[in-house]
Amino acid sequence: MKFGYTIIYVSDVESTISFYQKAFKLEKSFLHESKQYGELNTGDIKLAFASNSLAESNGIKFAKNDAKKEAAGFEIALITNDVKQGYNHALSNGAIAVKEPTVKPWGQEVAYVLDLNGIIVEICSPMG
Repeated sequence: MKFGYTIIYVSDVESTISFYQKAFKLEKSFLHESKQYGELNTGDIKLAFASNSLAESNGIKFAKNDAKKEAAGFEIALITNDVKQGYNHALSNGAIAVKEPTVKPWGQEVAYVLDLNGIIVEICSPMG
């Protein structure tokens, strides 16, 4: 097997895709005409979003992502050569500040924000 993509369940796929385009400068690669599923162009591994109702129609039970609740136990990591600029750009486009850029003991610069669904997004420099 190989890792193909990650799908995150959200209440509004189209708004989520639009948010990621603005806040993180990612390109939309696909949005189904039903607006129930969409993908971002993130390289070999796709970041995708599906509507809560689509997930429920598949018989999947899950805790819904909600900006008013505590974030789920995962994060999306986006790599950039300018973490401060990426962090500030995200904040100016609707992301919610969690932790300003800091340098980790291993030398990587890392910042954290929340997206419009309350999902943790790590903005980080490349490793090594």
